[in-house]
Amino acid sequence: MKLRKVPAAAAVALALSLALTACGSDGGGSGTDDGKKITVGIKFDQPGIGLKTPDGTYEGFDVDVARYVAGQLGYKPSDIVWKEAKSADRETLLQRGDVDFIVASYSINDERREKVDFAGPYLLAHQDVLVRADDDSITKPSDLNHKKLCSVTGSTSAQNVRTKLAPQAQLQEYGGYSECLTGLENKTVDALTTDDSILAGYAAQKSFKGKFKLAGFRLSNENYGIGVRKGDTELKNKINAALEKMVADGSWKKAVEANLGPAGYRNEPPPKIGVVVG
Repeated sequence: MKLRKVPAAAAVALALSLALTACGSDGGGSGTDDGKKITVGIKFDQPGIGLKTPDGTYEGFDVDVARYVAGQLGYKPSDIVWKEAKSADRETLLQRGDVDFIVASYSINDERREKVDFAGPYLLAHQDVLVRADDDSITKPSDLNHKKLCSVTGSTSAQNVRTKLAPQAQLQEYGGYSECLTGLENKTVDALTTDDSILAGYAAQKSFKGKFKLAGFRLSNENYGIGVRKGDTELKNKINAALEKMVADGSWKKAVEANLGPAGYRNEPPPKIGVVVG
């Protein structure tokens, strides 16, 4: 059988076509703008952090961080596909490749590092307590003894307080933080505990403006990182570079003040990339 020679021009065109096809096969994880979308996991139900609004838009500190990072990776806001990343689902979403990265109040710890990699940290939060603005009876953790302490069902935050700091606290577990806030407002509970950034986000809502305050106890260190698939060092490094730029150009501070500032949140300085505070 004779082999036909392919004209030089046709060979070049064929090679170029194959190259473009290869580039387009990437799902966005490499952080290059190849005309495809990038899928980002966020919380949908945390005001001030990650919230899907009734009109279908997204807002919060994590959302601002995610938009900035995606922009540095070459994606326009319209290129971002937002996917809900519930706490229990985050590792699975990354392992299955359902998302390119996750920005969802995702604390870095050793157990999670076995399954996924983290860029950052980009925020140092602390477990804290939210109380009514006119309540001066809770000034230290032990004051929570005999108080009704609220948290969501399955959360470890309230258990940590009751086990270590206030063993006689009366734990009230509700289905969601919004229910705890309603209880706090109506005086059926005395305090709500979780990360201070999350508490500040809820308290900053217009409907709760001026009604609550953070106690400022700083009961734990929560290093928020951006989750990526295990072994995706290239994307991790690009995200770290984006976070450093976000701090340097003032966008990080602006995002903190806009989303968490209204609740009187006193943020820590931007953490150094790769430094996890124990």
